[in-house]
Amino acid sequence: MVATPEKLDSTHERSPSQQRVAVLLMGYGEVESYEDFANYNEQALNLLTAKFAPVPTWVYPPLAKLLALFDRHEWGHQHHDFISPHNAIFEKQRAGIEKDLQAKWGEGVQVFKAFNFCAPFLPKQVLAEIKNQGFDKILIYPLLVVDSIFTSGIAIEQVNNALSEIAEGDEHWVKGLRYIPSFYNEPAYIDLMAHLVEEKITADLASAYLPSQIGIVLMNHGCPHKAKGFTSGITESQILYDLVRDKLIYRYPLISVGWLNHDTPLIEWTLPNAQQAAKNLIQLGAKAIVFMPIGFATENHETLLDVHHIIHALEKKHSDVNYVQMPCVNDDPEFLYMAAQWANAHINELLSEETVAINPQLSVAHHHHHHH
Repeated sequence: MVATPEKLDSTHERSPSQQRVAVLLMGYGEVESYEDFANYNEQALNLLTAKFAPVPTWVYPPLAKLLALFDRHEWGHQHHDFISPHNAIFEKQRAGIEKDLQAKWGEGVQVFKAFNFCAPFLPKQVLAEIKNQGFDKILIYPLLVVDSIFTSGIAIEQVNNALSEIAEGDEHWVKGLRYIPSFYNEPAYIDLMAHLVEEKITADLASAYLPSQIGIVLMNHGCPHKAKGFTSGITESQILYDLVRDKLIYRYPLISVGWLNHDTPLIEWTLPNAQQAAKNLIQLGAKAIVFMPIGFATENHETLLDVHHIIHALEKKHSDVNYVQMPCVNDDPEFLYMAAQWANAHINELLSEETVAINPQLSVAHHHHHHH
C-alpha cells in the first residue's frame, strides 16, 4: 500500500462534523438460540482452531454439527436451557464506555459493538454501518479476552477481510486507524483485579479461615503452546497473572494461575488448568478456594459453565472445602471508566493527525518489483 497525504485545509480548526471516530468494540458473541450452535462452531473452527489444530477444513462442517449436539446437551439438559448473558453484558459495556468517551469528546465519538461469531453484529456488517454513517477513522478495540495478538488477532483478520470487501474506487474510505491489542499490563486493571479478590475474601471468608488457608485461582484464557507460529497469548497472560499475584501473595500465600483450556485432542495446552490448580492448592492446605477470572473482561460460557463443572468435580472429592466463584468485571463502572481512559490517547491521535488517502489500486502495481 502507498499512502499519500491529502492537501491541508486552509483552516487548522476542524469543524465539529469532521471530529468523528468510530470505536469498534469487539467480543466473541455467544449464541442465544440453540439452532445457531453449528454455524457458531464452524466460524470458531475456521477462525480459531485452524490456527493451531491439524484438522483439514473439509472436516469443519460435520465437526461443527457434532459439537453442536454436545453444546445442546450441556446448555439444554445439564444447565436447564442456559442462555449465555455475554451479549447483553457486552452491550452494557459498549454503552458504558461510549457514555464515558462522549463525556470527554462529545457525540462525534461513537462506540459500535462487533461479535466475531454472531450475526447481525459480524465485523463486516458493523463496518458497513460505520461507513454508511460517514465515519472514516476507526479505533479497533478487542475487549473480551485480556491476552494478546492471538485472540485479538482474529479481530484484525475479520476487519481486514471486511475492509477489503467494502473497499471501492481508487481511494479507501478509511482515513485513520488505531488498535488496542490488550490491557494485560495496565496498572488500573491489575489493581482492580486484586481489589475485587480482597473485597470478596473480606466479605465471605475472612472470619472463618486463616489467610494461609484461602487458596486463590486466578483464571486466564487457555492458550495452545504451538499455534503454527502465531503468538498465542501465553506471555501476556502469564505477565497478567504475575502482576495480580504480586498484589495479593503477601497476604494470601496460596495463589495459582488456572488456565481455562479447550481440551482439544492432540493439542498441548497451558498448565495447570483451573481444576488442577485448585487441587494443588487444596493439597497445600487450602480450606477455601476463590476462582477469579482475570483473563476475561466479559462473562461467557467458559467463565460460567466451565467453572461450574470444575467446582462440581472438586466437590465430589473435596466436599469439606468452600468454593467461591467470582464474576468477570463485566459492566463494573470502575472498569468501564478505565477502559474508556485507555482509548483516549488513540482517539486524540486519530482526531489530530493529518488524514491519509490510501489507494488500494497502487498495492497491485508493486507485486512484481522483486528480481529473480
